[in-house]
Amino acid sequence: MKLVKKRYLFAVMVFLSLGFTTENEEKNIYSVPMDYLVEVPQLATVEPAQNHNSHQSTISFSSFDEKKTFVDFKESLAHRESRGNYNVVNRFGYMGKYQFGKRLLRFFGVTDTDAFLQSPQLQEQVFSLSLQRSKWFLRKEIAQNVGKKINGIEITESGILAAAHLAGATSVKKFFKNKGNYNFADGNGITLQNYLKHFAGYDTSHIVPEESPKITD
Repeated sequence: MKLVKKRYLFAVMVFLSLGFTTENEEKNIYSVPMDYLVEVPQLATVEPAQNHNSHQSTISFSSFDEKKTFVDFKESLAHRESRGNYNVVNRFGYMGKYQFGKRLLRFFGVTDTDAFLQSPQLQEQVFSLSLQRSKWFLRKEIAQNVGKKINGIEITESGILAAAHLAGATSVKKFFKNKGNYNFADGNGITLQNYLKHFAGYDTSHIVPEESPKITD
């Protein structure tokens, strides 16, 4: 009987030692050497060695920070403006996928707003024309400020063009003239600086600056 009790007690002690950790073990803190820290997360791919007798493997890295294309730019901007809806008109009268006002549409030669709302092709064309106009109007600001940081925001060409779409090119000029001590918010409270930051780093290099671009048949 005493032998059974001893075996039972031993089994309980083994169970307790395996099933629980000490308080000190749970609070262990591990530090990562600075050499192992990266600014951009990377995906490591390990390829098995061809020779089964070798213990070596090949590791390659690819960055998650892929290039942001012009299509990414316009679709992201459209999502912010209208959720990508070609037919929507907001409470301020701005219309279509990119939310253009009647005055700007007339500048580009569009007078029939109903036809504009029904034509995705026309809306995409007007959006491209507006970028050309903004890039021409803000050509000095782009040349002088791209690559700088203002109010903690990295200035890029795509950010400038997006900010001009939101606030108008004149407001963007004022922002740079006042070295960032000027801001603009639309009727929904979205600021010029928000667009500068949110739409930074997209590829808009193919946009050709033009002073007075017009709709072509």
